[in-house]
Amino acid sequence: MTLPEALRAHPHRRLNPLTREWVLVSPHRTLRPWQGQTDSPAIPAREPYDPACYLCPGNARAGGQRNPAYTSTFVFDNDFPALYPDAPPAEVSEGGLLAARAERGVCRVVCFSPDHSLTLSRMSDEAIGRVVDTWAAQFAELAALPGIGAVQIFENRGAMMGASNPHPHGQIWATETVPGELAKEVDGQRGYFEARGHCLLCDYAALELERAERLVCRNAHFAAVVPFWAVWPFELLVLPLRHTAGLDELAAPERAALAALLGRITRGYDRLFEAPFPYTMGFHQRPAGGAVHPYVHLHAHFYPPLLRSSAVRKFMVGFELLGNPQRDITPEAAAARLREALAR
Repeated sequence: MTLPEALRAHPHRRLNPLTREWVLVSPHRTLRPWQGQTDSPAIPAREPYDPACYLCPGNARAGGQRNPAYTSTFVFDNDFPALYPDAPPAEVSEGGLLAARAERGVCRVVCFSPDHSLTLSRMSDEAIGRVVDTWAAQFAELAALPGIGAVQIFENRGAMMGASNPHPHGQIWATETVPGELAKEVDGQRGYFEARGHCLLCDYAALELERAERLVCRNAHFAAVVPFWAVWPFELLVLPLRHTAGLDELAAPERAALAALLGRITRGYDRLFEAPFPYTMGFHQRPAGGAVHPYVHLHAHFYPPLLRSSAVRKFMVGFELLGNPQRDITPEAAAARLREALAR
């Protein structure tokens, strides 16, 4: 099915089958003039070592500990974690109106490289491969801990996305309960599987590979598409082509393919507007705890905020906060621009 012209040019809604939520698409709004806020892109770091950086090898961190002289990836427990493994138990429940419960967990930082000047887009595929291996090992280790319900691996790239340090790094939060976004996606995949007997994202990947309209790039083991239901202007969904539920289940060739695709994607993002392109990226995997989830399909989300240029940013405001998410650039138009950027 090709999207009808009436939908290509006029307002319509699209359903996200993972979360069962709708997004409003308003393609005609790309013609409106922009007089809102603009942001100056941050100047990327160029020196491989910064004596003031608390993530560089050998330097003291903000919490007082000193980093080893690491030469590859480096993982440590966050000095200022959002969660503690030994948080005291406590609970509030009043008539269905006030509810709170203590949450335990583990927060870690993953330095991608000792080189302060790099980003994923400037790292070699082999170096990114070591990051993928580290993510997989950390997921397996944290998911096996008693009391852990889910492991969220993510990267905030750029000051615009709240990154407090330009050194190439990401975070891992292991939580006692399954976070809301992952819970919605697990429920969506479960519902689809129970109704059809198929994996939702296996079927979706096959559809996007066949249509190619929103496909941005692929290799032997992974594909990147602008999802049909995308909210952010240049959002991407990265999918393994073999059904697998977690990074730790990927074979060595698949991990190498994922690393190569991540490098290609981030370099394309940098070309699209201006390096370094800001984004939030993260993986959704099977929940922890040992239960079998045959319907859960590993995937990664890229959520970049830039709308029209390196200075114009998308915010969630107005109708989006009070109604539901809305976008102006259609996923098909965004995919075409991303394909062009990756081909340069």
